[in-house]
Amino acid sequence: MWSTWQWHGLCKQICENVPDRSRVAPSNSAQAAVLPYHFNRSISSTKEEFDFKNTTVENAPTFSLLSNASFVVFDRERAVHEAPIYAPEQNLLFLSQLAPPTGVLPQLVVNLNDDPPTLSEYLPNPPIYAPNGGTFWNGKLLFGASGGANDIEGSEQRVSIRTVDPATNESTVLLNNYYGFYFNNIDDLAVHPVTKDIFFTDPTYSWFNALTDTAPQLPTASYRFNPETGAVFVIDDTLKQPNGIAFSPDGSTLYISDTGAVNGLIDPKLGSQGVTFNTTGPRFIYAWDVANNGTKIFNKRAFYLAQDWVPDGVKVSQEGLVLTGSGLGVDVLDDVGQLLIRIQTNYTVQNFAWTGENLTTLWLMGNNGISKVEWNIQGQTLT
Repeated sequence: MWSTWQWHGLCKQICENVPDRSRVAPSNSAQAAVLPYHFNRSISSTKEEFDFKNTTVENAPTFSLLSNASFVVFDRERAVHEAPIYAPEQNLLFLSQLAPPTGVLPQLVVNLNDDPPTLSEYLPNPPIYAPNGGTFWNGKLLFGASGGANDIEGSEQRVSIRTVDPATNESTVLLNNYYGFYFNNIDDLAVHPVTKDIFFTDPTYSWFNALTDTAPQLPTASYRFNPETGAVFVIDDTLKQPNGIAFSPDGSTLYISDTGAVNGLIDPKLGSQGVTFNTTGPRFIYAWDVANNGTKIFNKRAFYLAQDWVPDGVKVSQEGLVLTGSGLGVDVLDDVGQLLIRIQTNYTVQNFAWTGENLTTLWLMGNNGISKVEWNIQGQTLT
């Protein structure tokens, strides 16, 4: 099965030590702020994606170097298919396959104890329908199950937060409703590093993608869940399609991406109609300050406008760098939203996870592809 994996961009150099130009392409001016005329970049759609590297710059022939570069360094002085979860004790990387509305697909696990790593299928007991987001929590895999129907291989499943014990493969439902209403999607999750409360986003993509048989019952929003008390709190209702979510290492800053530029029609009579992309729609990462022991967020501000497609998965490194899967790659940002590096792939990256003893191996995954990067940017230790 390894032959089906898309390997692209193995970089063992520390990114500050710039490798050969065939692998890393620096911009011709600071942040490529000035391009010679005439230049043009086509607008992405839901069928085609046009990254920065696809920009036509007639009077800069060297711009074409970007097409084959694994890393694009935007700041040389400072540079450095979904729901991936690393279980450190077992040294296994779990990831999901989103199912069609006909049933449960086996999920995937990468055994990092093998050399080379091996890929196999697994099913939790009971199975989880359409796990979309995931993280590690309390020694278990924490999944956002994004689909729901009355009959999924003989049982009813609904959008929920589920745990899986990586030692026994047993799955448990932690949360499946908001005062009797079904959640829409539960797209991604993050655990506050101090309180261990679970924060999650709830867009409406499951309806658009026919992963649920029930039209949305709640507005799109983001939530905080206290697993000790079972209480659920709305933390934000301002984003059109809240998606990726992550905390800074000390828990003082919360990041949530809005992928509302990819949107659809909600009409129970018509059912799922898919999605369309509007480049002028929301495709931002926002930041909030966090206070009151992780129970209050405030001071919302725009942090980053995705330069390609929409910012899907979001995670923060131990050093405080913000990473997001954005179209055909991963963007690495500093704590004020400056783009430092872009890891370029040949598939749409949706999410990623750090693995290894020092959490310096980054696994990327998305539409028909999985990649691995070895570098010195370290992931946060998850409990």
